[in-house]
Amino acid sequence: MRSGFISIIGRPNVGKSTLINRLVGEKIAIVSDKPSTTRNLIQGIYTDDEKQIVFIDTPGIHKPVHRLGNKLNNQAYYSSDDADALVLVMDASTELGKGDKFVIDRLSSVEKPVILVLSKIDKLTNEEILKKIDEVKDIYPFADIVPVSSIKNDNIDRLLDVISKYLTDNVMYFPDREVTSSSIEFRLCEIVREKILELTDEEIPHSCTCVLSDMTEDDKTINVYIDIVVDRDAVKKIIIGKKGLMLKEIGMKARVEMENLLKKQVYLELYVKTLRKWRDKEKYLNELGFNEF
Repeated sequence: MRSGFISIIGRPNVGKSTLINRLVGEKIAIVSDKPSTTRNLIQGIYTDDEKQIVFIDTPGIHKPVHRLGNKLNNQAYYSSDDADALVLVMDASTELGKGDKFVIDRLSSVEKPVILVLSKIDKLTNEEILKKIDEVKDIYPFADIVPVSSIKNDNIDRLLDVISKYLTDNVMYFPDREVTSSSIEFRLCEIVREKILELTDEEIPHSCTCVLSDMTEDDKTINVYIDIVVDRDAVKKIIIGKKGLMLKEIGMKARVEMENLLKKQVYLELYVKTLRKWRDKEKYLNELGFNEF
């Protein structure tokens, strides 16, 4: 069996998390149409009879405006150090922009194969796909270029075959039914954060993070207690909403997904608290799990 680690990189909002969910066949990373959704290194695991690929979903590489942004970039750069190859995801449906060029510039010192994945090709005609490939093929010495649609499952099998050429190990790192190394606790917090991303606008969701404070269970029910941490009291009021309606809707949507994941009835309690400027304070970033790599 061939095996190895593949780091998935790219600027924010190009479809990295959607791609990794499709590759492993299960939703392990939250998705949103808002940029910078992923904040942690999430390992997704694909296993078949011939290979095991450990995918590392990274935060989108960007020019940071908070200390948190520096940490997220460092996580993305760190993930490439021990990877066998990198998968650079670019949105084929948009023009090559400064964000893409910023990421490509960071690849100049990388001595590993880089596979370019052109995502969201379901938005393009075949002629437009070929034109996009011609446009980007010379901007970097890519090992391979694979256009895909995660939504329609187009070319996903081909991408797995291409990646398998660059696997360097021959051991199984994880049991064959395991699809992620992320803990259940982390995944529950991410479900809540995804619902905040879905239900709130503009900067609101990016000024929030979620932390599990407690979890207990019996034969029939799992009790989950999660703190939603925000950086301003004004954001706290928005998250709670008039008469608590926003917080109630976040909780209702999150609970349904948690029950699907855990296969048990879930009692979910959410509490919103303010830690002023937490994204710029090392103490809070470390306490909330955004450790430097």
